[in-house]
Amino acid sequence: MSGGVEWALHCCVVLTTATEPVPAARLAELHDVSASYLAKQLQALSRAGLVQSVQGKAGGYVLTRAPARISVLDVVTAVDGATPAFVCTEIRQRGPLAAPPEACTRPCAITRAMSAADAAWRAALAAISVADLAADVNADYGPATMSTIARWLATPQDGASGA
Repeated sequence: MSGGVEWALHCCVVLTTATEPVPAARLAELHDVSASYLAKQLQALSRAGLVQSVQGKAGGYVLTRAPARISVLDVVTAVDGATPAFVCTEIRQRGPLAAPPEACTRPCAITRAMSAADAAWRAALAAISVADLAADVNADYGPATMSTIARWLATPQDGASGA
């Protein structure tokens, strides 16, 4: 999983507090990360329909639906794609003791184990929403954490620009 997933998830959690669009540069500043790399993650979220880019002087990014309706899996898929973590290359059909294709009608034990793990991982991520993460931030760091972030985001910055 790429580091972009972490950045995208943090941005989605932060956007739960926003009452106005938040510029990418402001999100990058908040997290002390590269604005250009973060912009790529926000573009991926936008292409997936999870955030919307609002243009103009007061522009930035907003969530497109309620945080409870955006799963962690939605964000992972938006940033890294839906390809499974493990892809079988049928190694059992190679080498001096290669199994013939007719003996390989069923996925091997390794593929079955990895596929089951991938399905469990995806189910676990699908069960956690961005709203759940935001609630956990308050639980972990104090009930005022998210409101403090909201106030910081709402503080006007010199030279702030849109999405």
